[in-house]
Amino acid sequence: MKVLVVNCGSSSLKYQLFDMTDETVLAKGLVERIGMDGSILTHKPTDKDKVELKANISDHSIAIKMVLDALADAKHGVIRDMKEIGAVGHRVVHGGEKFSDSVLITPEVLKGIEECSEMAPLHNPPNLLGVAACNKLMPGTPQVAVFDTAFHQTMPKRAFLYGIPYEAYEKYGIRRYGFHGTSHKYVSQRAAALMGQPLEDLRIVTCHLGNGASLAAIKNGKSIDTSMGFTPLEGLVMGTRSGALDPAIIPFLMKKEGFSADQMDNYLNKKSGVLGISGVSSDFRDIENAAGDGNERAGLALQIFVYKVRKYIGSYVAALGGVDAIVFTAGLGENSPTERASICEGLEFLGTRIDPAKNNIRGKEQEISVDGAKVKIFTIPTNEELVIARDTKTIVGA
Repeated sequence: MKVLVVNCGSSSLKYQLFDMTDETVLAKGLVERIGMDGSILTHKPTDKDKVELKANISDHSIAIKMVLDALADAKHGVIRDMKEIGAVGHRVVHGGEKFSDSVLITPEVLKGIEECSEMAPLHNPPNLLGVAACNKLMPGTPQVAVFDTAFHQTMPKRAFLYGIPYEAYEKYGIRRYGFHGTSHKYVSQRAAALMGQPLEDLRIVTCHLGNGASLAAIKNGKSIDTSMGFTPLEGLVMGTRSGALDPAIIPFLMKKEGFSADQMDNYLNKKSGVLGISGVSSDFRDIENAAGDGNERAGLALQIFVYKVRKYIGSYVAALGGVDAIVFTAGLGENSPTERASICEGLEFLGTRIDPAKNNIRGKEQEISVDGAKVKIFTIPTNEELVIARDTKTIVGA
């Protein structure tokens, strides 16, 4: 079976086409600036040259049509026609409590995803646009929704409820949901495979560290806690997001600055994090360079980020009752030996020790702890698209 994986943003569309007989990627690409001037499709077939196609891509339906045409093109295509695509897997950010696993998309499922849009107004609506576009262009092809939040639905109430009146949970669903679920799921499975042990016997802390960042405590293959909350704003200090903070700061700043609710939301989501602290950038590479040049605020931003990650790891080890492995993934986690080493400094009491030579890698799957270490440390490039493709194949096959 060939599975097309689609990840729709408000003005972008990422895709990969898998041959699930051996899980190889046949092609992948990105449509940018949908509904804007200068829209472009960048298409990369495996073992062929990259192709850039500029066009007036006014909506997601046109974007999907261009993707399908590129996949079946005589020169740079990888299939004869779209009928070879057996199913489409869609990344959907928020499934609330309605969806604790990936599901075949039906009218009832679409209604449920739409109802969750209030909790993810920037993500779920464009996810739905991608589904609608595929329904229009590929009628009869089964489609599957794979939710960022689903993996964390195994958290107990003691981990996901907030200290506010219980009625807020009952009426509005206010609770911790967690995100990056497909990433945490994938890298924990890979860590178990690399250790040669059943995932069900392990306690793992997974660190998805990028511009958006979250940690998860995984016990016996199930998420029991995670750092992101009701929205992706909670938890670690991130690229532009504040992470966890005293709730009283919000009304205080609204009064002092005269912010509306929307302005306050923008302040915390777009102007905070390491960008707000450093005044340099939301890109950790820029901040590392600035810190290396002596910029004190950039250095402080890195120290704060490292400290928060280390503190979460410690708290999750307590929640797990011990730890067998710590995994680093995503842009920063996979590609910054310096930050990995800094995060693990002070965790030696757990039985962790990084091997500097092993740690000197970027974007590679490898154990980076010293030989014989009690707690294994890994870098594992995430592969959320493969998780989506696998779930899609399983559900459609059933």
